[in-house]
Amino acid sequence: MNTATLVQLAADTHQWAVAAAFIGGIIVAGGLVWAVRVGMRYMDQESPRPQPDEQPKLPDGGAVREMREMREPDEIPLTPRSGSRLMPYELHHASTRTGKDQKRKRWLPGSSGAFGSGGPGHV
Repeated sequence: MNTATLVQLAADTHQWAVAAAFIGGIIVAGGLVWAVRVGMRYMDQESPRPQPDEQPKLPDGGAVREMREMREPDEIPLTPRSGSRLMPYELHHASTRTGKDQKRKRWLPGSSGAFGSGGPGHV
């Protein structure tokens, strides 16, 4: 747009629309400036970021590695009708325990493929 077009828009019957758009832009810009100032004030009230010497350090033994083990269900023992009931302190905190066989189960050669694949598998 050139200057002649802007003058014509301002002088024409659209002068109120141009003025409203200009005032609306001023309001939006003012709102954005206000939001930035409020955000800066909020960030100034936060606790300071930790210094490099306050950062967490690795343990002396190095990084912690995951432990893999085979688990088996820890069944609740059956009690006879005439026996006493189990008390909460007689139960374990987990429903599984470390399995006796720690060998990982693998697919057998010649067995089928993935579950639900619909294919013939290994024949």
